[in-house]
Amino acid sequence: MAELKAFVQSARRYIEITAGDPLIHKSVVRAVNGLREFLEVERKRIPGGVLFEADRLECQLFAGYRSELRGR
Repeated sequence: MAELKAFVQSARRYIEITAGDPLIHKSVVRAVNGLREFLEVERKRIPGGVLFEADRLECQLFAGYRSELRGR
């Protein structure tokens, strides 16, 4: 649980810092995209609050970003 809290805090700080940027780093996208599903599949008996936070974090990160590739 401590690791998840630290990850969520770091991700939210990243969201705050990059709020005005048109692009976000792909490693952050990989880490957050599908986090809830990963936790659900990899762990047994995950508390609902953890899954809620994972969903919320994903929504916060991707809110306002368009899913297009640039620079290709």
